[in-house]
Amino acid sequence: MRPTGRLHLGHLLGALPNWVRLQDRYQCFYCVADLHALTTRFDSVESMKRDGIEMVADWIAAGIDPERSVVFRQSEVKEHSELALLLGMLVPVSWLTRVPSYKEMVGELGERIATLGFLGYPVLQTADIILYKASRVPVGEDQLSHLELAREITRRFNSLYGEVFPEPKAILTKTPRLVGLDGRKMSKSYGNTIDMAEEPEVVRKKVMSMFTDPARKRLKDAGHPDKCNVFSYHRFFDTPQEELDEISLGCRQADIGCTECKQRLAARILARLDPIRERRRELLQEPGLIEDILEGGRGKAQEVATRVLGEACEAIGI
Repeated sequence: MRPTGRLHLGHLLGALPNWVRLQDRYQCFYCVADLHALTTRFDSVESMKRDGIEMVADWIAAGIDPERSVVFRQSEVKEHSELALLLGMLVPVSWLTRVPSYKEMVGELGERIATLGFLGYPVLQTADIILYKASRVPVGEDQLSHLELAREITRRFNSLYGEVFPEPKAILTKTPRLVGLDGRKMSKSYGNTIDMAEEPEVVRKKVMSMFTDPARKRLKDAGHPDKCNVFSYHRFFDTPQEELDEISLGCRQADIGCTECKQRLAARILARLDPIRERRRELLQEPGLIEDILEGGRGKAQEVATRVLGEACEAIGI
């Protein structure tokens, strides 16, 4: 995950629960992808290290266990960069320019982002995966094309130099479609998120600002819960079915106002966030603890990375 800002409710309901569960079945490597972050933050890196520390605190508070999994910073394991360079010798430019996200991002951010590093993002991503001979990668359906390119690059290397790397397969993870507070895609750039570390009063204020059913302008107007963003959040934050039914009926009959509905939602969200916020506060209050965790993870990652890169170089003949 790239350290590009605070994690929010979308991460709490999406990637993180899947990551936590995977620890029960696999040896997992969780990487602070700061080299990848440089593709869009090359001119504003001063906060990147701090963002990485905050992000790891969120991971651990949500259930990632650095005693069971390897948690490390990408740039501190130099083999990532070296393997990416070697793979880059084999990858046609046409493979990279067809990646949908490349065209989308260049179209959105302009030529300033059309750098060699950004074009080669999938090559470094492939190195991140196969450097640990990963057999499985957790992805959503929208990321399958990226993983398929990694598989293509792996096949090309193996066909030229021998079967060094396994082809990584997808673990498809379904994540709830949680939209932003304003009904648009949840994004820091839109300012429509609730961060995992948000203080209770801020959470309540943001929930009270959420868009609701546009047709319900007054308390006496009948509502349409299926068109209300607030009601959709209730489904994701452990509101019991009996209460969901009560809210739905009360909204349709104008017996429950949007203010009451939002107050109930804020309480549900805070019930989920309170223990996470307390755990991350404990982690960050101990000076150097997260850096120590990352250093321990770096050592474990380095041990594997050194061995595997050696195998790749030997196969190539360098």
